[in-house]
Amino acid sequence: MRTLDGPEPPVIDETTLTREFRALGISPGEILLTHSSLRSMGPVRGESRAIVRALRATLGPDGTLVVPAFTPENSDTSRAYRQRIEGCTELQIEELRRTMPPYDPRYTPAPSMGRLAEEVRTLPEALRSDHPQTSFAAVGRLARVIVSGHSPDCHLGERSPLARLYDEGAKVLLLGVGYASCTAFHLAEYRVPDPPVQEYHCVVRASGRRTWWTYKDVALDDSDFTLLGSAFERSTTSVTAGSVGRAAARVFPLVDAVDHAVAWMTAHRPSPRQGP
Repeated sequence: MRTLDGPEPPVIDETTLTREFRALGISPGEILLTHSSLRSMGPVRGESRAIVRALRATLGPDGTLVVPAFTPENSDTSRAYRQRIEGCTELQIEELRRTMPPYDPRYTPAPSMGRLAEEVRTLPEALRSDHPQTSFAAVGRLARVIVSGHSPDCHLGERSPLARLYDEGAKVLLLGVGYASCTAFHLAEYRVPDPPVQEYHCVVRASGRRTWWTYKDVALDDSDFTLLGSAFERSTTSVTAGSVGRAAARVFPLVDAVDHAVAWMTAHRPSPRQGP
């Protein structure tokens, strides 16, 4: 069949997905932090459910699949909130703030993370970390090790799943997305000398009551991650590039990415003493 724009792209099945994931160097028993855009892959029979099954089949029974399950929607210090209130009246903003739901690791969705992340998060056996804005969800042998102990005042630092992924030698899969989406780089922001800090606010449930919570943490900035990723890829042979369906894909060790990012940020980002 043909359309006005050309031939219909082939529908990818689960067997093909598993084969292509293996060709990227994803192996049984590994821990895989995955960022994805399903739209970029083209038509997939079974959609996000089939992709998750293929990833888990590739990782095998001893592997662990991890996804970001971030919830910027419950914060007024997030980019998502600023975009949401653009053009709103003070009354509309007040109503929005009054109705923003508190974070619940069991039920709060992560709509901005994409369909594959939601597929993993909603699996009956999935575990999720407790941070009210930057949680991770995981399934597999080391899921509990990865998501446990996520401190509520540490987005993506030493007391977060990213540090556990680093310790356990995880790999990163960028599936249809670029380095701008590489969450692993944020761990490096905690490891540079004197990282800048800012105040954050979000809605939580404390002692059974909905409340706004304020805390300070490292000021996260992904605006230069594309440049950082390009520099990382030029500097290493540890990145495996390929495709899954119609999507470009990259797989690389998380440790290599974080270590490179620490050195790159130290050299290229201004220190607090230097100013902007």
